[in-house]
Amino acid sequence: MTELIEDQTFGNLDWYAEEFTERHYLRCEFLHVDLTEASSRGTVFEECVFGNVRFNASRHDDAAFLRCSFTRCNFFEAEFTGCKLTGSQFAECELRPLRVAGGDWSFVTLAGADLRGTTFSGVRMREVDLTGANCEDAVLTGVDLSAAQLHGARFSRADLRGSDLSALDPTVTATDGALINAEQAVVVAQAMGFTIG
Repeated sequence: MTELIEDQTFGNLDWYAEEFTERHYLRCEFLHVDLTEASSRGTVFEECVFGNVRFNASRHDDAAFLRCSFTRCNFFEAEFTGCKLTGSQFAECELRPLRVAGGDWSFVTLAGADLRGTTFSGVRMREVDLTGANCEDAVLTGVDLSAAQLHGARFSRADLRGSDLSALDPTVTATDGALINAEQAVVVAQAMGFTIG
């Protein structure tokens, strides 16, 4: 049975290497909590608030962070595998070098985020907000970026192969040195108004 924990506040706690399994946190607040090297599997955090939480080197497998807010959190070397973060928001967070494999990050707000050198592979990121985000040297391969907000984002030298770039406008997004495949090049060219002959 999954343990339901709701409307609680957890503050100034050392949960180093804590293992989270079979728990459902609903509308909880986590403030100044150390989750360094913690792990979560199948755990659900729903409408939770994370403030000044250290996720350094933490591992998350098939976990869900639904409509959560992360403010001034540190994700140094954190890994998310098959996780669902639909509708969550990140503000003033340290996200490098975050690694994400699979899962659903649709409707996530990462506006202005520093994502240099991060890795997102096979992730669903429909309608994600990357406005003004710095994704230089990042790896975003096989990512669904359809209807994403990319205005002012920087993808210089990023690996974008296999990702949906239908929302990419090269006139308002820095893409110098970015790596794409031939099929994607046609999509980008058509978005710029070119007719492919």
